[in-house]
Amino acid sequence: MDYKDYYKILGVARGMDADEIRKAYRKLAMKYHPDKNPGDKPAEDRFKEINEAYQVLSDDKKRAQYDRLGNAYADWNTRGGGGRGADFNWDEWAANSNRGGGRVDPRDIENMFGGSGGFSDFFRSMFGGSNAGASSSAGQPQGYQQALQISLEEAYLGATRHLQSEHKKINVRIPAGVKTGSKVRVAGAGPNGIDLYLVIEILEQDGVTLDGENLHVTANVDVFTAIIGGDADVKTPDGKVIKLNIPAGTQPEQVFRLAGRGMPHLKDIKKKGDLYVRVKVQVPRYLSDKQKELLEEASRIKF
Repeated sequence: MDYKDYYKILGVARGMDADEIRKAYRKLAMKYHPDKNPGDKPAEDRFKEINEAYQVLSDDKKRAQYDRLGNAYADWNTRGGGGRGADFNWDEWAANSNRGGGRVDPRDIENMFGGSGGFSDFFRSMFGGSNAGASSSAGQPQGYQQALQISLEEAYLGATRHLQSEHKKINVRIPAGVKTGSKVRVAGAGPNGIDLYLVIEILEQDGVTLDGENLHVTANVDVFTAIIGGDADVKTPDGKVIKLNIPAGTQPEQVFRLAGRGMPHLKDIKKKGDLYVRVKVQVPRYLSDKQKELLEEASRIKF
C-alpha cells in the first residue's frame, strides 16, 4: 500500500489555501477529464488520482488528518509495516474511524458508477472510501451525496449519466440550467435503497466566466475591424459560433450584450440569461509598406 502525496499530485505546496488548491484542481481536471480524452486510459487514471487528492485536500478535516498521519504512514510502511508502538496506535485510529453508522462503504459508491471510482488503497485506509457523505435527520440517514462534474456545455444543454445500482442500470438526467452546488436526486439509488444526491460542479472553461445565468466572454478583433467595423466570431455555450457585429469606432474593452444568449434558468429553460462580450482589440506588430503608407496618409487627415 503506497503512500500518496496528494499535494504533489495537484502540484501545490502544503501551505496553499483552499482557493489555490481549488484552482490547481480545476485546471488539472479540465486537462484530464474523460470527455476531453476519450479512450485514453492513462488520462482516465490521472483524472481519478486528481479527484482523489482534491477530495482530501478540499475537506478541512480530511486534510488535517492527512497532514497528521501522512508521514507517520510513510515511516510505518518503510519499516516493513511494523512501526513502533509509540509512533502511532493504528488499531485505535481504525476503531475510532469506524464508530457510528453514517459512513459509506466505498464499494457501494464505486459500484454505482460502474466500479470507476479509482480510489487507492491508501485513500481507503485513511478515509474509508470516496467523498460521498450521508445526509441525516434526527439521526436517521436520508440520502447520500456524490460529487458530479459536468462541462459548461452540459450545464447549458442538459446531460445524461449512467449509474449502476444493485445490479441495474439507471439513466440519470441532469437538467439544463443546473449550477455548481445544485443537487440532483436519484430516488433509491444509494446503498440499501437510500436516495442518492448528485452534487453538481461545473468545470471552468477557458475564457468564460459564469455569473448566475449570465455569461461573460471575450472576442478578439483586429484594429482595422474596430476602426471601420466588421464581424467577430463568438462561441456560445452550446458550442455554436455566432457573428457579432462590430460597429465602426468600437473601443478597446467595450462590452456588447447579447440578450437571451446566456444560461437557461433551471425552473424555466425557455428563459435565458445574457451573454456579455468584451472586445479585445489586437494591434498588429508588423505592417507591410503599403499598410504603413495608407495609415500615414490617414493620420494626416484631420477628424
